[in-house]
Parts: sequence; C-alpha cells; structure tokens
Amino acid sequence: MKRTLIAACLAGVFALPASAAVTTVDRIVAVVGKDAVTLSDVNARLAQVEAGLKRQGVPLPPAAVLQRQVLDQLLLEKLQLQYAASNGVRVGDGELDDVVSRLARQNGTDVAGLRARLAKDGTDYAVFRENLRKEVLLERLRERVAGSQANVSDQEVEQVLASAQNAKRAEYRIANILVSVPERADAKQIDAARQKIGRAQADLAAGKPFAQVAASYSDAKNALAGGEIGWRGSSALPPELVGLLDALAPGQTTDVVRTPSGFYLFQLIEKRDRSAPQMVEQYRVRHILVRTNEAVSEADARTRIEQVRDRLQQGAKFDELARRFSEDGSAPQGGDLGWMNKGDTVPEFERAMLALKPGETSAPVRSPFGYHLIRLENTRTQDVSGEREKAAVKQEIRQRKAEQAYQDWLQQLKDSAYIEDKLSDD
Repeated sequence: MKRTLIAACLAGVFALPASAAVTTVDRIVAVVGKDAVTLSDVNARLAQVEAGLKRQGVPLPPAAVLQRQVLDQLLLEKLQLQYAASNGVRVGDGELDDVVSRLARQNGTDVAGLRARLAKDGTDYAVFRENLRKEVLLERLRERVAGSQANVSDQEVEQVLASAQNAKRAEYRIANILVSVPERADAKQIDAARQKIGRAQADLAAGKPFAQVAASYSDAKNALAGGEIGWRGSSALPPELVGLLDALAPGQTTDVVRTPSGFYLFQLIEKRDRSAPQMVEQYRVRHILVRTNEAVSEADARTRIEQVRDRLQQGAKFDELARRFSEDGSAPQGGDLGWMNKGDTVPEFERAMLALKPGETSAPVRSPFGYHLIRLENTRTQDVSGEREKAAVKQEIRQRKAEQAYQDWLQQLKDSAYIEDKLSDD
C-alpha cells in the first residue's frame, strides 16, 4: 500500500540517528542550476536509503550503483525545490506547526512527546521540521503540477465502466522499474536506455530480487523503496498492462514495456477481487475556502481565514459564514460538500478531515486551492458497491493521468536543467 506523507516522513526521519553519521572529506559532486550537492549530502541520504532497504529485507545493490541512484534522486529533488521557490510554492511556519501537531496526534502523542521521541532517536528537532517542510512542499508541488492535468469527464468514466477491462473488477499490487528516455531523445540515447533495461532484465533472470534490481536501475521516484507502487484497480492501469498482469502469477515479471516515458518492467506481487460488497467510512463535511491568487497573498488569505475562525469561536454559525465568506462553489449550500469518501479530495484536506471528530472544526488548513476551515458534521459506514464503483473508477483514472503527467513533467524539468555531474571525478 502506498505510504502516506506522514509515514514517509517518519520512515526517513527515524531511519538514521545522528550518531550514525560518517565523517568524510567533503567535496562537491554535482551542480544543479545554482545549487551544489556535496558528498556529505549523498552519504547522509545513502545511509537513510540503506537503512530503509535493510528494514525491508532487500539485499543492497553494489555501493557505487546505490550511490549513483541516490545522487540522481537528490538532483531531481533539488530541481523540484528550485521550481517551487521560483513559482511561489511555499510552506509557512504556521502551516508547518499544524502538520507537526497532526503528525504527533496520529502517533498517539503531542508535540512535546514527538520531540522527546526524536531526541531519544538522536534526531535534531530543527532538522526534522525542515525535512518535514520539504516533504510537504514536494507533495504540494506534485498536486499542483499533476492535479491540474488530471481532469476526468463523466464520458470517460462511463466508457471504462462499460469496458471489459472494468468487468474484471480486479486489483493488482505491483512494482516497477523505469528506465526513462528524454523527450527528444536521439537514437544513441534510446539505445542506451534499451541496454540499461536489458541489464535489469538479465539480473532478474539471474534470480536477483526485484526490489534490489529496482534500486540499482530504476529512474522512478520509488526506486530506492524497491520499486513498489502498491494496489491499483484495473481501471487505473492501461488496458495493455492489465492484459500482461493477468497472464502472470504472483512474483512474475512482464517483458519490457515501451512507453513514451521510457522502458518499463512490471512485477505482479498480489492480485485480488474487488467484486464483494464495499463497506466504507463516509464523512459529511462542510468547509469555508479563502483562495490564494495573484491578487490575494499568502499572508492576506491566512489573515482572512483566521478572522472567519474568530467569528466561529464567538458563536457564529458555520453555514452562515460559509455563505458570506467562502470562495468555493459550495458556498450557497453553506459550504456543504455532502458525503465524502477517502480519496475524493486533495491530501491536505483529507488529512485534516480524518483528524476531526463529528462536530469539530479544524484550524486553518492550507491546500493547493488556498486556506480552508473544515467542519466534520457526521460519519457513517455505508455499503457503496454501486455508487462507489463509479467514484472509484473516476479516482483511478485521475490517479493514472496524474502519475503520467507528473512523470512527464519531471522528465521535462530534468531535460531542461543545467546539471554538472562530478561524482566520478578523482
């Protein structure tokens, strides 16, 4: 199952105590744009990656191979952070405080308890906060870049519902290896990528674990986590891939798959039927939204939502304030979004919604759309086998489009960047 942002942050932060750091002579190993990546940067991330792979029981790739993979991931991360900075994508201290508080609650403690746990594990709290800020920022950037390109029409949903692909009602837990190909690649670059995926395929044929081979060769973001994607419904995958997966037994791998993004290998880990009744928790939610845009700064939007929150605390009714101040289409309905399922909204909104009890209202929540106040009216457990199918298909199509759009954008970002690689220099 795909890890949440909180789980990912905890895994990274608690993977390596400060006492485990290795002292070495530092030097610049790469330049990306105006930023430099040092050997100590690579070694620090390398130690975290090695600890994560060991926890999963994945044999480590050769040291030089893993070091190269870590550097490539750091360069891609730097590029995204540079893009975010130049395009005004930020995470303020107040918002970060809210994320830390929510993280503490989800782990059964408060901020003081979380700080104590960090100190016990040898992790500096200030370093933890900045790592968490970066993770939230990258998640927000991903949603902004990919979410805007992942619109799904009702016609698309109906076509999938009527297709033989959806009739399978199957879900697949899969992993992948991607060797990317630049957008305007020449014959030499394409041949180099084909040879690289061929080496990965040969290692698999020789009996090496898929996770180890993914960590050695894959260009995908999940490479250093062993390549696992998690569970995907049949409608979330291209029909051609569904056909390939249906021909596999768990643990088997497809042949090389060529796509516009590059060359893929997919492994089927598990397969399950989803035709049984689906009992899900649903959430009746209202919200008030103050948007940020060119005319409304981050600070102004935050001030306005805080003013609305003050009125609530003084006894004003949520629905009346929503009608007056919310900048969302739900304002005429008093901010009522109806019954919502997990996955129906953006991650920041959902995390805040799930942390509430019926009758509670959140603190200001930042999402790609602006600042929200969220009120959870009620919850229910519902058999949604019929209505959920349509919503699930829509979400799966959106997820597929978003993942492809994000991968394409990352490749374009990398292709257009100035990168000077010094790792192999003596």
